[in-house]
Amino acid sequence: MQKIDQTRRQFLASAAASGGAMLAPTWAQAAEEFPSRPINFICPWPAGGTADQSMRAICQVAARILKQPIAVENKAGAAGMIGAKAIAAAKPDGYTIGQIPISVTRFSQLGSLQADPLKDFTYIARTSGQTFGIAVVPESKFKTLQDMVAYAKANPGKVSYAHAGVGGATHVGMEEFAMAAGIQLNAIAYKGGAAALNDTLGGQVDMLADSSSWAPHVEAGKLRLLATWGEQRTPRFNNTPTLKELGFKVVVDAPNGIGAPAGLPADVEKKLRDAFRFAVNSDEFKTVASRIDAPLMYLDGPDYKKYVAQMFQHESKLIERLKLKELLAKG
Repeated sequence: MQKIDQTRRQFLASAAASGGAMLAPTWAQAAEEFPSRPINFICPWPAGGTADQSMRAICQVAARILKQPIAVENKAGAAGMIGAKAIAAAKPDGYTIGQIPISVTRFSQLGSLQADPLKDFTYIARTSGQTFGIAVVPESKFKTLQDMVAYAKANPGKVSYAHAGVGGATHVGMEEFAMAAGIQLNAIAYKGGAAALNDTLGGQVDMLADSSSWAPHVEAGKLRLLATWGEQRTPRFNNTPTLKELGFKVVVDAPNGIGAPAGLPADVEKKLRDAFRFAVNSDEFKTVASRIDAPLMYLDGPDYKKYVAQMFQHESKLIERLKLKELLAKG
């Protein structure tokens, strides 16, 4: 009987040891469940700008959902393409994500981005757009957009406008509008919207084409807004018509989104999509988006990916129509 009890004790001890060994990997795996450490978020624009403000707001909410800090790192330059390239080149483990400008569909074809937007990213969420517009100083002879179009038709190439760089949304949008209006404008490229705004305020150019950098100056009476470029009027400037309302089939809202490198594990992708879906729809993000005139344009990852593919085709045609490669070659 004593021998049987001893054998039973040895068996139970062996089983316990075996069970503990079997349980160990399960506990270790649970400890490594994503995310188990802080996430790095690449913002491809300078700190303090409207894009930076919106991304910091959305990351704060997503961090609470994911229960890990999300550190925003600004990698500005090359119209957002330095940051986009860094996202594409990162390890696909979910710990490096970032904001992807829709202009990746244009600049990849123009050679400014060494990444393929159709293959090199995992798309997590489209978030919000931008409010673009055409503004002039109060003393301008152009009281309405129709005034400007009439003058430009009678004086080809005489009306100048400032924009933030060849191939960017403001340049391409303005040239698309000029084509729709049947006019020729004199495009003056600047290294960013701030310089373009300053020269417009100083009277060096006739018009400014930009996202809502003009907003406080319009409210202060230092600029007059002739038109906005969205699908609908912007709430803060609802007395200003859209290009579409005025008869020009041009809509430019340049929505931004959030992505990661291609090859993200499916479970990690789902957690990120769920977190940023909640964040985009949070009151916290909506408040910031409203303040910077960024209309909400949420799409979940798979639909965002389809949208990027559609925009890639649209940009291919636009690049050819506007001869953007030739313009870039000229500098």
